[in-house]
Amino acid sequence: MGQNLHLRIKGENDAENRVLDSLNYRKQHGNYASITSEVDSLQNRLYKMGYIENELTHINRIDDSVFSAKFFLKKKYSTLYIYYDKSVVDSKVLASVSKKISDAYFILEFSKVENALNYINSKISEKGLPFSKLRLSNIEIKEASNVSANLVLESNEQKRIVNNIIIKGYDKFPRSYLKYYLKIKPKQTFNLNVIKNKTQQLNNLKFASEAKPPEVLFSKDSTSLYLYLKKVKSNAFDGFLGFGTNEDTNKLEFNGFINLNLTNNLNYGESFKLLYKSDENDQKTFETNLTLPYLFKSPIGMDLQLRIFKRDSSFTTVNQSAKLHYQINPQHKIYTGILSTQSNNLLNESTTLSILDYKTTYYSLAYQYIKSQINNPLFPVNTTMYFESDFGKRIQLEQPEKQSLLSMDGFKIFNLNLKNSVYFRVNSATLNSKTYFENELLRFGGINSIRGFEENSIYASLFGLINTEYRYQLNNAMYIHSITDVAYFENKISNIKEKLYGFGFGFGILTKSGLLKFNYANGKTENTQFKLSNSKIHLSLTANF
Repeated sequence: MGQNLHLRIKGENDAENRVLDSLNYRKQHGNYASITSEVDSLQNRLYKMGYIENELTHINRIDDSVFSAKFFLKKKYSTLYIYYDKSVVDSKVLASVSKKISDAYFILEFSKVENALNYINSKISEKGLPFSKLRLSNIEIKEASNVSANLVLESNEQKRIVNNIIIKGYDKFPRSYLKYYLKIKPKQTFNLNVIKNKTQQLNNLKFASEAKPPEVLFSKDSTSLYLYLKKVKSNAFDGFLGFGTNEDTNKLEFNGFINLNLTNNLNYGESFKLLYKSDENDQKTFETNLTLPYLFKSPIGMDLQLRIFKRDSSFTTVNQSAKLHYQINPQHKIYTGILSTQSNNLLNESTTLSILDYKTTYYSLAYQYIKSQINNPLFPVNTTMYFESDFGKRIQLEQPEKQSLLSMDGFKIFNLNLKNSVYFRVNSATLNSKTYFENELLRFGGINSIRGFEENSIYASLFGLINTEYRYQLNNAMYIHSITDVAYFENKISNIKEKLYGFGFGFGILTKSGLLKFNYANGKTENTQFKLSNSKIHLSLTANF
């Protein structure tokens, strides 16, 4: 059975009593050991406040339940002059904890000494000295209210480097990702905090994640780093079925696509994508993409693409591209490469001068930014941005013409709280040329651009669109959202400048197989001069395997 003991702490005078009472020490205790512990804790707090000469004169028992402790606080010192060795502590580190620094000493308030020394010691540890300790020696009272001390580093070890990196759980993890993606490699200065921050970036990869934080084994002559990883199901199958009423024939029409993504099946970090799409406009798209990261264990990777587009019996367009990319860090990537296009008129008797055979060759520069939010399985990516600029020429009947193509696509999720968020996407592109052919124009419309319109039904020389959604998470696996889309486009062949709007709603469900999404949207134009209004329902399922 614990007792109910009461502690009273007094000073030498009323001023000291006010200081002691302001510390809000605990007065009720269950036993005498708790009382002595509270008195010791209070004395340490007084030291940190600058009462470095304070004395505990006694702890007396007044009666069966009351104990009295008396302190003599003495003088309060406000500042501490700490003398240091510039070869041990960098002045740039000191600038983070003190505003008054000289070549010989720096000044701290007593209340900030402990936190400052912990910070300085952590920075020294980052230089490969994980067992270093800082302490103050030769503490002397100076004139007025100041105290001086020497800063001493205690460390009997040599500078630590990472000698071995051992992967547990996913033995075939591609090592190039350690060196170039995480930038962790042998003979690197050991810094556990930096390593932990870097390994968290593994969760941004589609094919691997961190099973638990890294661990370190120190021996006399080496430092071994253990990384605990697990392989993640990264292959994905995505498809949707769409249907709507043809306003001309008043018949129900269907459209859809298949998207297959194979990632890291060879434990190289490679990815292969295959897309086939057919929509109600009798348009067909076939596309393949191959990404090979860190070729020959170098920081350079390659992206190859083949895209074939056919519009009914009017024309076909074949796009091919080869790009080299460099991963600056897990969030930033740059590209450079070459793109070629060949388009053919399929009409036996040309009824229009706007569809012609041509070839183009572009040189490309691009930049990509991705920021993840790994704690949200419904929306694992918070921000993404992609810029691309292509410059080259088009050849038609052996007549060259300079052209350029600029494009941008990105989105941002603004998290209002745990359940509410706003999705904001911007997508735009412009083709700059003296003359234009219909079969080279930009194409947009549909579930991946402005919703409520038929897939690839809008041809433009310039377009810009904004997709917005207000999202509400019902739980960790389900959400509902609104749809508000706005677009503007120009078609210099038809001399059309038009604004488009899309409104609707949708929901998404995260299942064991993948993400199931449903969207309904109604598209409208600004006026009736160019009628594209339509209503669309889209159902899609992304399954991981």
